[in-house]
Amino acid sequence: MSSLFEPVSPQAPLAERLRPKTLDEVVGQSHLLGEGKPLKLAFSSGKLPSMILWGPPGVGKTTLARLIANTADAEFIPISAVLSGIKDIREAVERADHTLQQSGRKTILFVDEVHRFNKGQQDAFLPFVESGLITFIGATTENPSFEVNSALLSRAQVFVLNALSEAELGQLLDRAQQVMQAPAMTADVREQVLAYADGDARRLLNFLESLYNAAASAGIAEIDEAFLQSTMASKLRRFDKGGEAFYDQISALHKSVRGSNPDAALYWFLRMLDGGADPLYLGRRIIRMAVEDIGIADPRAQTMALEACQIYERLGSPEGELALSNAVIYCAVAPKSNAAYMAYNQAKAFVSADKSRPVPLHLRNAPTKLMKALDYGKEYRYAHNEPDAYAAGESYLPDDMQPVRFYEPTPRGLEGKISEKLAHLRELDKKAKKR
Repeated sequence: MSSLFEPVSPQAPLAERLRPKTLDEVVGQSHLLGEGKPLKLAFSSGKLPSMILWGPPGVGKTTLARLIANTADAEFIPISAVLSGIKDIREAVERADHTLQQSGRKTILFVDEVHRFNKGQQDAFLPFVESGLITFIGATTENPSFEVNSALLSRAQVFVLNALSEAELGQLLDRAQQVMQAPAMTADVREQVLAYADGDARRLLNFLESLYNAAASAGIAEIDEAFLQSTMASKLRRFDKGGEAFYDQISALHKSVRGSNPDAALYWFLRMLDGGADPLYLGRRIIRMAVEDIGIADPRAQTMALEACQIYERLGSPEGELALSNAVIYCAVAPKSNAAYMAYNQAKAFVSADKSRPVPLHLRNAPTKLMKALDYGKEYRYAHNEPDAYAAGESYLPDDMQPVRFYEPTPRGLEGKISEKLAHLRELDKKAKKR
């Protein structure tokens, strides 16, 4: 049995001492671990698939991987995508093969932060997952659809882990208090501590360990707010007593940008940075704002937001954070339009519900004599040869499809000029059809 499952010493960090030894000790993730739920069924059957565990920090991804290995009596090999490369993958596979040959035991290869591996490194797992030599478990805080290559993703089931609720965090707090024989805390302090954890069990336990150690040194009987503030002021400086959730703050940032208020947008941006939010997560959200709420009214917003993320990746803090704040301000003051976003959604919904219509003959490519003989491309009007480079009256939709208008540009920013141009082109179409 792996040494990872040996008894934990009292000197170990609190988070390690409270790490669950069985599924019944796991707090949270009932949608996966409850009776009749996917992971519970997989545990019970003993047929464990390769999988991706996707969720925010501190929700039990590593713990679940260890429990899976323990339940299956499998060798557990953990590697970190931050510190490892192809050489480490090769060594892990060789160790898995040796274990299988010597004892017949299978190996669970756990890759923490798998999204940090590049495509070549992720591909290195494929033949060994295919052959069954390893059961692959990857943990990621990023969307696997974008960060894990499709070949590996198709061979693994994705399980989404949720941030812990305050009630679930409360269970951990009670366990921590019992293990450390810590004094009680007032209801107000308890509420603040649970809100500070923000769904992250590791963050909660690390904070509690410091708090309880300070209380033991001071010899106090009950932890009240005065003691909390005096001993942990530096850690609670970033905690908002109002208890707004992480996604409430990102919502406030997005709506401030949409509402063209640069001061409020900058406030929420810095509030989230000060609270420990990943700057690149904020960068991705700023790009989303530029795409969704500004769009073609000012395409420079998308470019600036993307470049701000690239600057942060290259320079880090504080220069990168300043670039991101510039993008926030620019997006806030830019002209607003969701016309392109709405057009995308409407077109997507239409195509999803519509039948499969053939491409009209005049729009088809004709690279062979047979295709030309079948009138592929016949009567196609090359726009550059037409007056004003526009084939007035031409149709580009399927022959049996009624005209549609998904994109309705606003009069704001660049879209104002686009609107004028489209109106002019539609007038040319009307004149052409009257001839």
